[in-house]
Amino acid sequence: MTDSVDVDVVVVGAGLSGLAAARGLQRHGLSVKVFEALDRVGGRVGSATVAEAHVDLGGTFVGPDHDRINALADEVGVGRCLTHEAGDNLLLWRKDRKRYRGALLPIGATSLLDLARIRSSLERMSRRIPVGRPWSAPDAAGLDAQTLGTWLTARHAGQAAKDLLAVVCKTSWGCEPSEISLLHVLHYIAQAGGLDPMLDTRGGAQEQHFVEGAHEVAVRVARALGPDTVRLGSPVLRIDRSDDAVTVHTDDGLTTARRVVVAVPPAMRHRIRFVPALPAAHRHLAQRWSPGVLSKIYAVYDTPFWREQGLSGMTISDEGPVFITFDAGSPDTSRGVLLGFIGGDYAREWDAVDAAERRVRALSALADLFGERALTPRGYIDQRWGEEDWLGGGPTAAPGPGAVASLHARLTEPVGPVHWAGTETARRWAGFMDGAVAAGERAAREIAVELTATPEEKARRCTPEEKARR
Repeated sequence: MTDSVDVDVVVVGAGLSGLAAARGLQRHGLSVKVFEALDRVGGRVGSATVAEAHVDLGGTFVGPDHDRINALADEVGVGRCLTHEAGDNLLLWRKDRKRYRGALLPIGATSLLDLARIRSSLERMSRRIPVGRPWSAPDAAGLDAQTLGTWLTARHAGQAAKDLLAVVCKTSWGCEPSEISLLHVLHYIAQAGGLDPMLDTRGGAQEQHFVEGAHEVAVRVARALGPDTVRLGSPVLRIDRSDDAVTVHTDDGLTTARRVVVAVPPAMRHRIRFVPALPAAHRHLAQRWSPGVLSKIYAVYDTPFWREQGLSGMTISDEGPVFITFDAGSPDTSRGVLLGFIGGDYAREWDAVDAAERRVRALSALADLFGERALTPRGYIDQRWGEEDWLGGGPTAAPGPGAVASLHARLTEPVGPVHWAGTETARRWAGFMDGAVAAGERAAREIAVELTATPEEKARRCTPEEKARR
């Protein structure tokens, strides 16, 4: 097969990870073809224009140490701006609307102390999880056998701490604490360097967003790959593999290559028929690493009226369906832009109603926070990632108990000429845009070592993660 290949490498999926892989492979002098099932690039990043304001329908925020996505955006000329945070935040809690500043939520001294205890325990436990190798943690199987919810109950967490950790679950994984492996939660925290970098705005993962939008990064990278490199609306249906080559089947025909990078969410791997079949553990991964359910809403106003009231636009609510909001306005527009998240059980209920009812419920939730002016935006849009056929949900995988210790290693373990990318496969910032780009670059390096390096160069160029896996 290697004597008659069409390209060196086929990439399946034109999200940020697949595009980063294709870009890296080209820079190593390898020819590439990218197949994407959707009619657009970007995967779990998307965009729209609402009342003359740009909005990010998928991945939005980046932090100061999100080195790979920030470097990629800089290279293609997409700028960043700080997320607006000046003013008071709002907390709608137990029917009471409170203003506050800083990190101390106005939930009472007893609840704050309990929350601090729970956070400290999670941080301490996360430091015992080897980054990139959660299966090798002390008592990995025992941690994996629990959910975050059962652990909170065992730790006698108060209701306020449970409810606030549910907000974190809904936002980070699109699920409830009762649905996600404790080992996965701890590893996720470890990969981010702690809860503060993971959750904070200033200095954290929500510090900045892209002026032209995250989707524009994907668009420009795809354009730079060259004409006809990316084929849209072309799902990969089957991959035949030998020891050193693959044949990739789409509706357009067959493409042969020396290697393939599958850069789709883990659960979407089962949409591809592999011949011969993947090893059992790889198949089980696709079955058990299902995505969460997260939806986003944007309401665009003539002006950011909440700023006039001394509000930052950042809120937390225990009522739903919108349970957390941000001011997502860009510096180049006078429009007011509110971004709201709907996840987990809230999203499952909200996603099931028609568009008119979704709008009413979302705007009513904003009005509970910001007053009646929130009921009459100039424009509105929502995005239900759980309804996306070729993505299956979002924002990332939410593996349940028992699915991490035994299966995590298969996220990145190649099967012959088949390599894997996607944000879930990243060593750091998995689940974020930075992880997506880093994972694509890692897959490109793996293949470049295999196809272009001498044995001595292979040993020298392997990363510690790759050496450990081998």
